[in-house]
Amino acid sequence: MNERGKSSFYCWWRNVFCYFFRKRYTIFVREKDTVGKYFFTGIILFFSIGMGSLFLSGCVTTEYDVATHRKDIFIYSTEKEIILGENLARHINKQVKLYNDPSSRKRINQIGEKIAEVCDRKELNYYFYIINKDEKNAFSLPGGYVYIYKGLWDILDSDDELAFVLAHEIGHIVARHHIKKLQAALGYNFLMLATTQVDTSPRFLEGLSFALRQIMSAYSREDEFLADELATKYIKLAGFEEKAGIKVLNKLYSLQKKEPLKPFSYFKTHPFTAQRIRHIKEVLKITLDISDYINF
Repeated sequence: MNERGKSSFYCWWRNVFCYFFRKRYTIFVREKDTVGKYFFTGIILFFSIGMGSLFLSGCVTTEYDVATHRKDIFIYSTEKEIILGENLARHINKQVKLYNDPSSRKRINQIGEKIAEVCDRKELNYYFYIINKDEKNAFSLPGGYVYIYKGLWDILDSDDELAFVLAHEIGHIVARHHIKKLQAALGYNFLMLATTQVDTSPRFLEGLSFALRQIMSAYSREDEFLADELATKYIKLAGFEEKAGIKVLNKLYSLQKKEPLKPFSYFKTHPFTAQRIRHIKEVLKITLDISDYINF
């Protein structure tokens, strides 16, 4: 981490301390609660020292987030993200049956590569897989891995629609949504375990399984909106129909109303379908109709 980044980090924590001391902790405890004051002081000091140590050791970096256009704090670098993705992909590919029809493999790679060429994280290599299972879902992993289930693959009517699905998942990778999920849920120690090179120990495999559960949990509405914005941008740059996302989501929304909700369905991992349709229309400056307001 450069000196400017360290300086910004230390200034931020200095402001945090000043805020808490100025407020004298009345947000958390009563004015006379001396034990409470010392308790919260200890927590803040412990966290600050821990984070400061990680910065000094080079384990924490501030990097410019090309998706949000601001600097974000990451526990580890792009290189470690790639290792984590490799470990997770290797784990998944042993557990599932991939659909390896040559023409389908050629199609997904050609479309995926067009999206990858125009995305905002060209430092990554992108890999595309079809899981031979009748689920209508897709997901991605840190470091550039994109998966689509055969069930979703079969209902997409055009290359434009497939391009949107792949671009949406690439959008999550570009915005590092998986990394932010894992940082928030699991902390530094697990992430270091998950980014070590190939390991077959029970602890390592258990850690990878836990990471996958976190990654497959539902995205926030803000994350979904951002991934859709990026996908809409990428498919247009790659020469596909920019309104394809609306077609895909309308199709999925119709299915959502007919089919029972399954644990790992698209609607569980990618919620807010109706709101996403409206948001894409707003991004494309398409006039909204009454259904865009009532389908919430």
